[in-house]
Amino acid sequence: MNNPPIIAAVVPAAGVGSRMQAEIPKQYLKINNKSILEHTVNKLTSMRELNTIMLAINPEDELFNTQQFNMTKVRTTEGGKERADSVLNALNALETLNPDWVLVHDAARPIVQIEDIQKLIASCFEKQEGGILAAKVKDTIKRGQQYSEETVPRAELWQALTPQLFPYQALKDALKTCLSESKLITDEASAMELQGKPVLLVEGRSDNIKITTPEDLRLAAFLLKEQEEEND
Repeated sequence: MNNPPIIAAVVPAAGVGSRMQAEIPKQYLKINNKSILEHTVNKLTSMRELNTIMLAINPEDELFNTQQFNMTKVRTTEGGKERADSVLNALNALETLNPDWVLVHDAARPIVQIEDIQKLIASCFEKQEGGILAAKVKDTIKRGQQYSEETVPRAELWQALTPQLFPYQALKDALKTCLSESKLITDEASAMELQGKPVLLVEGRSDNIKITTPEDLRLAAFLLKEQEEEND
């Protein structure tokens, strides 16, 4: 019997979250007595599909050691200046494990459902292609600066979410190339797209929000409480 593919998770967690306007990085803000990072990482460590969780941490981070994780799966490496730098550092740190696939997830997305992650993994394995969780755009989209110049048809528009799952070596090579060429990388999928690689869109729940502003924090508290009640 063939061994199952090795999947490692990467969580870039070196940002300061300036838009949150908080005194500490947003990943350490508390929701229901746990930090955002604890909610996110503990959800990933509970998944048997994931072998290792590699966190990219700011080298000046003084709060990480206060976190409560299942440390049997968690590893850390130094984060970089931008998200892409942090993810590439994490991929380099995973070199000795040499995973087949890598699942990159935002530290500030604690609401993601495990069932959606499993759906992403199954879809990518079936196609043997990388892919991302995404939600179809529901609202009318306008293009413009101060004034609306155009209403953009939304039939083929998706909101990119995380996790994003790609073959380990392909993502590592794509990030290295894009960074060396100073190309704009907004997420892992954009690096793969720039290299002409396929990115499968796997529909996920639209409540998989990224906590960015104080308003998001209040919504996340409500959604997490609902999840906990459903799982009780």
